[in-house]
Amino acid sequence: MKKTIAVLGFGYMIILWSSCQNSEKKNADNMKAHAGISRVDWGKADGKTVHLYTLTNNNGAQVKISDYGGTITSWVFPDKKGNKSSIVLGFDSLSGYLAKPPYFGATVGRYGNRIANGKFKIGDQTYTLAINNGKNALHGGLKGFDKVVWDAAPIIDSVPSLTLNYLSKDGEEGYPGNLNVTVSFSLSNDNELTIEYNAITDKTTPINLTNHSYFNLTGDVNNTVLSQLLMIDADHYTPVDTTLIPTGEIKAVKGTPFDFTKSMSIGSRINEVVGGYDHNFVLNQKNHLQEPAVILYDTLSGRKLELFTMEPGVQFYTGNFLDGSIKNSQGIPIRQHTGMCLETQHFPDSPNEPSFPTTLLNPGDKYHTITKYKVTVQ
Repeated sequence: MKKTIAVLGFGYMIILWSSCQNSEKKNADNMKAHAGISRVDWGKADGKTVHLYTLTNNNGAQVKISDYGGTITSWVFPDKKGNKSSIVLGFDSLSGYLAKPPYFGATVGRYGNRIANGKFKIGDQTYTLAINNGKNALHGGLKGFDKVVWDAAPIIDSVPSLTLNYLSKDGEEGYPGNLNVTVSFSLSNDNELTIEYNAITDKTTPINLTNHSYFNLTGDVNNTVLSQLLMIDADHYTPVDTTLIPTGEIKAVKGTPFDFTKSMSIGSRINEVVGGYDHNFVLNQKNHLQEPAVILYDTLSGRKLELFTMEPGVQFYTGNFLDGSIKNSQGIPIRQHTGMCLETQHFPDSPNEPSFPTTLLNPGDKYHTITKYKVTVQ
């Protein structure tokens, strides 16, 4: 009898083990099955239905993007202990974005960054833009690309992707030409988020597209970014006046608080920069799609962000104007320096600085640029 019970007990253990194995396989298969892209309705803006798309890779990393403003609302990735949280600032609901926060996660255009006095010339013709930043035009104007509903075409492929399209009409915010813009987002199994920008126009127009995500690699808005370590592969930067318009000079970073050619904590010299960092760094002439232009590392979480780009510059901004008046979806005030931006770009005010790389797009030409962000844990 005892022998029979022992055999039955062993058999039960085999069945239980087999059941666990099948359950684990089923869970693994379910995780694999969820890799891809999903969509939910997220409210209305401009009389149109707004959607929220979730891109998930085979590792379970998730990036959420709304067709309102082409906005990255979250990027969930585990820290070195396996705890998952979003490494970008954002909101869980559309209402947070309709309240017009400072470009959280937005696709910025027609011209990212500032244009002095909201004016520029093409040939003999002067164009006057919408003024929305003191006496200057910023990030496309009063209703830039961050405040419109884009047309979306999700792609279910080996790599989950989302393509957004927007037609910016001639004269919109003062810019010339009908500009047809496409922005594609894809999330690879190597935890790379690639953003590809394309555009064509029927009149010569300046264009400077970027993404305005605020990163905080700790995943906790209670923490500032000041202890995070930053490397920017730039030997020069463009100094600015009191309104943050470039002076036209391209200055060496050596011997200044703008020298991030070697990894330095963001807060180590920020007090030497009036108002904090909000400056364009002139990237060294390398193939920055193959090697990183910027590396950001957080010792607390172990997360590392590498940035790759085709652009000649990157705007490093330390969230100087965040003052706690905006709260995240958990009701936590978003305070100064709790997020930082790395906006890949051509230089600010390029239409008024002939010595800067041109941002003019002509009819018959194609605007094309790629920026990639890769996250790992150390």
